[in-house]
Amino acid sequence: MNHNLEVTMAQRPEVVERVLRVVRHRGFTLTHMNMRLGEGSVSLSLSVSSERAIELLSNQLTKLVDVTGCHVLPQPMSQSASA
Repeated sequence: MNHNLEVTMAQRPEVVERVLRVVRHRGFTLTHMNMRLGEGSVSLSLSVSSERAIELLSNQLTKLVDVTGCHVLPQPMSQSASA
């Protein structure tokens, strides 16, 4: 199953590495990533796939140092209907 996440974090070099490590350790495959720099913050859009519940990943990302927010984006109706 595919999931989309929006993660906001402090603009620090090591925080993106931490996020990607948690994605891998929780058994998710990263399928797409888009990063945008803002005023002192970073917004990271992730697409991941796994048979595991997305809450396993989002709860762990929220606990990371320098992560200020993690939101699971709703799936478009066409994708969920065909799955």
